[in-house]
This record gives sequence, structure tokens and C-alpha cells, in this order.
Amino acid sequence: MKLVVIAGPPSAGKTALIKQIVKRFKDEVRVAFLKIDVVRAYEDIELNKEFNIMTKKIYSGDLCPDHAGVMVMGDAIEWADNNGADLFIVESAGLCLRCSPYLNQGLGIIVLSSISGIHAPEKMGAMVSLADIAVVTKIDLVSQAEREVMIQKIKEVHRNIILLETNALQGTSLHRLYDLIRNSRDIDKDSLFLKGNPPLGTCTICVGKKEIGWKHHFGVIQKLDGQVADYLYRGE
Repeated sequence: MKLVVIAGPPSAGKTALIKQIVKRFKDEVRVAFLKIDVVRAYEDIELNKEFNIMTKKIYSGDLCPDHAGVMVMGDAIEWADNNGADLFIVESAGLCLRCSPYLNQGLGIIVLSSISGIHAPEKMGAMVSLADIAVVTKIDLVSQAEREVMIQKIKEVHRNIILLETNALQGTSLHRLYDLIRNSRDIDKDSLFLKGNPPLGTCTICVGKKEIGWKHHFGVIQKLDGQVADYLYRGE
């Protein structure tokens, strides 16, 4: 089974891109889809209704959506494999800019909207720097100069990333992406792990402590005048 993990900020065009991929492969292979989100998601319903593929979704609830993705990924891969899927597409919630949902196998795709601003790639963190492929969408809505600056910014974050530009609603210029998916290696379920290291997240805010100010909290804390590298740890 081949695995494709698609990440990116909300409204970047992830679902539009997924529809193009499913449309291209649904008659060749058996496709399964998983959507990970926080409160509400309808992509699984849309894809099942439009293409009649296997779909499933999971809400993260009290978990960070990217942490929830890590928690359920093993079960999800078993579900897709047990149902005979040849291609498993996972769409992350795309909300945490510190985490990366990509695995050491399969393809990791970051979807970025060309209208999100030229500095967007620098703000995406590991979602860009650990991706295999960057798909820039909505290219018909910006000038050629803006497109070129966006591409340059992506390259500054990840020099070796494979770059593709498309209008995902029409599916233009995606033939190379289809070839990359078709030629990707099947995953080995027994040797899967995260491609990057998740950030340390030991804090009392996560367990429901509501007080404001670092003096009231334990675990990893940060002061206003501290730098990113100056995180402190309070507690035993």
C-alpha cells in the first residue's frame, strides 16, 4: 500500500488537491482516505459521495490535532490495509506549525496557497521543511512576480523540496505529482515512525490549569522577555 500524507494551513486547497488525486487514481487502484480535524469535517462525506471510495475521519477533541494523528495513524493504516487499499491518503488538520505529520515512508505533501502571503512558507515550520513535495495552489489569483517570490521563499526553507504549481480546482500541471505517487514505494507497516521530532509539550495548561502567567504553571514555561531557546522548566 502506498501512503500520501497531505498537510497545510486551512483553506490552502488541500481538499481540492485530494479530489484531483482521487479522480486520477480511483479507476486504477483502490483508494482509502482519512481526515483528521478538530471540531467538524465533511471531506470524507464529499469524497465518498463523489468518488465512492473508503473514507474515515477522526476528531482530535482535547488532543492537539497533530498529536491525535500520531495516536491513530497505526490503527488507520491497519484499517486501510485490511480493506484492501492500494493508496491511502491522509489529510491532517494543518493547525500546528511546530509539528510535522509526515512519516519516514510514503510521500509528505505540503499545500500552500499563493494568496496566503510571501512569508507563509517561513511561518509553516516543519510542515514545509520536512515535506517531500510542495504544491502551491491558486496560482491564477496572483501575478507571476508574486509566484516567483513564493517559490523562492519555499526553497529558502527547504532547498531540496519538489515544487509544483497548480490551480487545484482545475487540476492543472499535476502530471508530475501523479507520477511521483505512482512510483512511490509501498510502506512497511512494521517500520513506520515520524519523520521529525515533535516539540516538547510538558505543561500544566494542557491539563486544564487556567491561571495566567508563568509563575502559576509547571513544566515547560516561557517568559515574555525570553528567547525561543530560553525555555525554562519548573517542577520536579
